[in-house]
Amino acid sequence: MNTTTTYLTPYERGNQNQTTTWAECIAWYQRLAADFPSVLRFSQIGVSDNGVPLHAGVVAADGVFDRAQIHAAGRCVFFNNNGIHPGEPEGIDSCMALVRDFCTQPQRLARLGSTVYLFIPVYNVDGCLNRNTSSRVNQVGPESFGFRGNGRNLDLNRDFVKCDSLPAQAFNRLFAEWDPDVMVDTHTSNGADYRYTMTLIHTQSDKLGGPLGAFLRETMVPAIYDDMARRGWPTSPYVHPVKDSPDDGIAHMLDTPRFSTGYAALHYTIGFMPESHMQKPFADRYHAMRALVESVLGFTLAHAQRIPALRREARQMAMHRGHWPVQWKIDMSRPVMTRFKGFRAVHSPSKLGNYTRLSYDRDQPWEKDIACFERCREALVVDAPSAYLVPQAWPEVIERLQWNGLRMRRLDADQTLQVRAYRIVSVVSRTHPYEGRLFHDDVQVAAETLDYQARAGDWLVDLDQPQARYAVETLEPQAHDSLFRWGFFNSILEQKERYSDYVFEDTAFEMLQQEPALQAQFDQWKAAHPERLSDQAAVLDFIFAHGHRHREPSWRLYPVFALLRSAPR
Repeated sequence: MNTTTTYLTPYERGNQNQTTTWAECIAWYQRLAADFPSVLRFSQIGVSDNGVPLHAGVVAADGVFDRAQIHAAGRCVFFNNNGIHPGEPEGIDSCMALVRDFCTQPQRLARLGSTVYLFIPVYNVDGCLNRNTSSRVNQVGPESFGFRGNGRNLDLNRDFVKCDSLPAQAFNRLFAEWDPDVMVDTHTSNGADYRYTMTLIHTQSDKLGGPLGAFLRETMVPAIYDDMARRGWPTSPYVHPVKDSPDDGIAHMLDTPRFSTGYAALHYTIGFMPESHMQKPFADRYHAMRALVESVLGFTLAHAQRIPALRREARQMAMHRGHWPVQWKIDMSRPVMTRFKGFRAVHSPSKLGNYTRLSYDRDQPWEKDIACFERCREALVVDAPSAYLVPQAWPEVIERLQWNGLRMRRLDADQTLQVRAYRIVSVVSRTHPYEGRLFHDDVQVAAETLDYQARAGDWLVDLDQPQARYAVETLEPQAHDSLFRWGFFNSILEQKERYSDYVFEDTAFEMLQQEPALQAQFDQWKAAHPERLSDQAAVLDFIFAHGHRHREPSWRLYPVFALLRSAPR
């Protein structure tokens, strides 16, 4: 019996311009798992927001699927996530074929050695069920496909930290439980035109830092590019033009934790986000995606001892850091010249309006060295505390820490702790919803030291643990994708008491006489905003907000506190 023929995927059975449906995919894996129980374990790990099962699978050459046993043996875990954007489905189909080949080809399975292959076949289940033929505006094929938004119309590749969706919550738990060493999250691009079928985003090496970051930048990424060229799929860094076309250079997109590869960095996992080119035929994208996953997997197998060791070293270093970077910028001062194959950019008058439009002339290919800005640098650094105190009043914050495997302990008695506290000075928020929330684009804080009365049941999150980075980058309010910036603490930005103007007018005048600092602030405000002096509400609001007499202690006080390293606990 030809087992490969017996387990053909929907893509292979069709005209190479079709992708599987969710129902076909899951039934196919369930059949494969039933027929090859010693190779493949396939099970439900959660549900979508519409209540549809979410699955994951594990392939192990020796039939060992127990997480505790795998971790105890120090075995390498490779994770392949697919279908986060179901309109970009080539990873879904190529993963099916790869898993089938593990099951039916003993030599291929044997090459896994002790490494475990973990995969999610379709992450955005709701989007995969919402099929259409037109939502991918610029994409060539397949004939029909899923939709980017999930059941709540969320983009799941913006949800890894805030976890508003049930799939993201299940993903966080799965990731923490399996602690993968390398992740490949499959995508299709939506940008410039060029000659490559495959482009690649990877976890930013500077954010990983130390030997792990250097290994990714200097060893792993070059090896993958070389191997992809040998496989017949030359690959470029993801094409994010510095200007309007690649001619003037390309830059790495800042990889924050809302994205899969940025989230992976919180766990010191090496993450890859392959982006096949939307304008290439679906069959080419499918074969290039399978080649990319196999290339990264092959490198991982060849370094299955070294990669976990580098991750352990990185985590050990993190547990003893004195300072933590919480914001990063792309470093435009350190370009790397890379050979690039593009098409001539053409600027011509638009037929629709009075402007010049961009197009690419595929009859005029070019090849030259261009600048690639792939390094990043620290933009904001904070002093590392010994621990964070998270009051029990914020259970939605606590549960996200728990989903990610943070070691936490509850206070068993009330106690006074000396802490570093932040007062929120200013917040600049988006005027329109972003992924279901009004994200805070800019946060300014003032630090102060105070004695805080913690209560029994509050939570301490120590930083001398492997998951320290997750705690820092979610709990420091100015971090790129902190829970504060995603709006989890918005209630502290609201004053709860107000005044009656006819009474407060006299009180405000007294406050200015008794609080010299307030008088100075008010004088500066008047000089800067003379037009507002005729607005009683504006004048009284300023004095009420900046004075001490009626200040609300909890107003703008960020309710996660940093324990100083010298503070008793």
